Amino acid sequence: MEYITTREAAEKWKVSERLIQQYCADGRIEGAQKFGGAWAIPAGTRKPSDPRRPVPAAKPGPGPAPSPDAPSTPCLTPMPLMNAPFLPGHCMEYVEGLQDPRLRDIALAEYHYFSGVPEQAAREAEVYLSHSDLSLRLSACLIYTYANLSIGQIQRAQHTLAQVRSTLADGGDELPPQLRASAVFIITTAAVLLHLPPPEEEGGLLAHLQLLPPGLQMFALYVQAHQIYLQGEYGKSLGIVEVGFGMHGHRYPIPAIYMHLAAVMDCMALKQPEEAQRHLLAAWELARPDDLIEGLGEHHGLLGGMLEAVLKKDYPEDFRRIIAITYRFSAGWRRVHNPQTGEEVADNLTTTEFAAAMLATRGWTNQEISDHMGISPNTVKQYISTALKKLHLKQRKDLKKYMLR
Repeated sequence: MEYITTREAAEKWKVSERLIQQYCADGRIEGAQKFGGAWAIPAGTRKPSDPRRPVPAAKPGPGPAPSPDAPSTPCLTPMPLMNAPFLPGHCMEYVEGLQDPRLRDIALAEYHYFSGVPEQAAREAEVYLSHSDLSLRLSACLIYTYANLSIGQIQRAQHTLAQVRSTLADGGDELPPQLRASAVFIITTAAVLLHLPPPEEEGGLLAHLQLLPPGLQMFALYVQAHQIYLQGEYGKSLGIVEVGFGMHGHRYPIPAIYMHLAAVMDCMALKQPEEAQRHLLAAWELARPDDLIEGLGEHHGLLGGMLEAVLKKDYPEDFRRIIAITYRFSAGWRRVHNPQTGEEVADNLTTTEFAAAMLATRGWTNQEISDHMGISPNTVKQYISTALKKLHLKQRKDLKKYMLR
């Protein structure tokens, strides 16, 4: 079945879009489905004949809360915590306040993932991997894939990633526009953050941006910025970050954390360490109150030693936990990325050796690396020499093959 938006229906029926939305809310358009804040309408539906007689929406009666496998309502939002406008320090209050138990379950799985507890996140997401509601299923697949990377269950992660990649192909044109946008979002996010080719969807993720709820719009812009960064267009990537903050500010903490981390990557690539530090501290101020530290660990290799320079001294215990996340996540990430791309991102360097080598491949001198990381030039030289030895290389320029882009 094909679907149209409320705007398309309004143009087709020669009425206002607001009236179409009211028709949908009143239950007067058969087959209309609400996803997030938007409605999808079956393309062949006829215009309601008498707007003076709205059919009241059914009121929920008493009864037990729906089980995870119960048929879903058509208004569930994917990745509800990512899309949540909670105040820093109140993340769990937001999760516990969600009325729909299925959304609450997914949000809790998100929280455990973003706070560095992947084992719990995987258990909670697994329940929804075959759920009838596509938004819940896609959310669960994304959480389950990345959680299993962190706990070393690579086959589970790869299998789930393959399921996600087949969703668009299997759905064809029958997916409502909002669900299709969510599928493109989930699939593209899963691919880009593993530095794998994104799905060949016409128009790409940005073509579906307006059909996503606002928090996911912001995270989609982060994914786009990350993808542009991987193409070496650091200024353009930073511009996308600025657009995201211009649209939503810090209203959605989880996307905002990732946006700031993308800005750190760009600024370090552009040799702007002061700006990079500003963005890292902003990400840290958003992440720390709710312990949302996973993103910092995931991005460590791309942050060019910024965690060592900014967090290690003042937050030694948090830094230790972030580095533990880095090792755990990176091991799984490489086991998917390296075989699928044919690249050989180094897996036997310490995080500090990797950071120094990463900066060296970006054209930083030993003195510049020393000043940035707060270590002596001789120590920098030692780190880079050790990296060369571990990778069986003779020249500094050859390190680039084994670094993240």
